[in-house]
Amino acid sequence: MRTILVSGAAGIVGYGILRSLKRSNSPMKLIGTSIYTDSVASGFCDVFERVPRTDAPDYLDCLLALLRKHRVDVAIPGIDADMYKWADRLAEIESTGTRVVLNSPDLISRCSDKWAFYQRQLELKLPYAIPSHLEMDFDFLKEKCGLPFLLKPRRGFGSKGIVVVATAEQFAGIDPATKPTLMAQPIVGRDDEEFTVSAFCDGRGRYSAIMALRRKLSKDGFTEKAEVVDEAEFSEAVRDLCQAFSPVGPTNFQFRRTNHGLKLLEINPRISSSTSIRAAFGYNEALMAVDMAIDNQMPVQPDIRRGRAVRYTEDHIFYENSVHL
Repeated sequence: MRTILVSGAAGIVGYGILRSLKRSNSPMKLIGTSIYTDSVASGFCDVFERVPRTDAPDYLDCLLALLRKHRVDVAIPGIDADMYKWADRLAEIESTGTRVVLNSPDLISRCSDKWAFYQRQLELKLPYAIPSHLEMDFDFLKEKCGLPFLLKPRRGFGSKGIVVVATAEQFAGIDPATKPTLMAQPIVGRDDEEFTVSAFCDGRGRYSAIMALRRKLSKDGFTEKAEVVDEAEFSEAVRDLCQAFSPVGPTNFQFRRTNHGLKLLEINPRISSSTSIRAAFGYNEALMAVDMAIDNQMPVQPDIRRGRAVRYTEDHIFYENSVHL
């Protein structure tokens, strides 16, 4: 039986990975970790372990102890902080005998700073880059980007922290201390023309499986509604980006369709928040990642069902143990 550890199990990515693995027929023992003891995490794993924050001094020692204690075969990060930490300390983590699902260290580093990633796209003359600017002058940005325009945090994934700026007064109200951490972009395409595309990549500029969803975002920046679409429209762009950045394993590409072709919002070098939706339609990237880690086996293109998904709030009930006399 394989033992799989998923970190950040209290979050939508973490428990999405656990739910996806539970869908498979492979015998697995699932270990979930989180800093929260009162979350839904334990409802989706066989064993729950509380861990310190990733930036805590004792975090790594705790993680290594858990990997040894449970004889973990494969560990999958469910939050960005763990992805960065594990990439930095990979040799120590894998010294326990655990295989870690991580993308290319180079791609992880590049994607950690949107401005640096944009600059690399320009160097490679990729047609998918969205014009971006660091100059925090309203008149300059109005001329270059039009109104309204976006201010994005240079670091982090998803839409958290993005501000839509429509007026000079609104721009002036932004904390000056945060402006050096932001970059500006024009708004490209329409909200209903946004797509999240996952590909399983071989690290040599190719991919063996792909799935595309048209999506609508929640206010928290995660996929709230999704519809399966034909991946053929995105295959050339994903191929170009794979050749440029050589991603490894599950990789998430986010696009907007525009009058000038597809534009890349960002690459998430990890399993994305829509992973449980993908698994429900036949694209189980978490299971693919486990197979690759253990057997060095690249997946083949799965048969993907057509349909749509809607996320909603539901209850997960934990009953207290009771003794009947």
